[in-house]
Amino acid sequence: MKANLEIRLARLDDAGVIAKVLANSFAEHESLYTAEAFAATTPTGDVIKSRFAEGATWVAVVEGNIVGTVSVASENESLRIRSMAVLPSARGAGIGERLLTEIENFAAAGAYRRLFLETTPFLHRAIRLYEKFGFEQTTEPPHEFYGTPLVTMSKNLPKSGKGRVSKETAE
Repeated sequence: MKANLEIRLARLDDAGVIAKVLANSFAEHESLYTAEAFAATTPTGDVIKSRFAEGATWVAVVEGNIVGTVSVASENESLRIRSMAVLPSARGAGIGERLLTEIENFAAAGAYRRLFLETTPFLHRAIRLYEKFGFEQTTEPPHEFYGTPLVTMSKNLPKSGKGRVSKETAE
């Protein structure tokens, strides 16, 4: 699948498909979220469209189909990663790694100093991926998102851009 994988910036007309990718990717864990937290984790296409003004969104495309997504929002010298998802049928092919590599390259080009994200403690596979990329859980105590527990993970970026993960390293 890697040979056919394209990571590109999302377009407004991708919003509906991005919403479906999020819904399908998180469906297996829906019972672990409160109804409100699941709804916020799987926003509608209209909400996705409104996020385009807040930062970049990427999609992972295989054979013309969007199979993954991630977005970022700028917060001072940091980038907040959100709505990262890969369809269950596409997992294990390095798509999450490629999406994170794209974010790191974007952050380096924009002189960002830190990446951070919030995730639920039950998304074990995602946490392992973030840790592989150098993210660590912060000392900030766990908190809740509409009654669903969250942990914050962050990664400081080198000033010079050295140490970034290349596409080759991620694959």
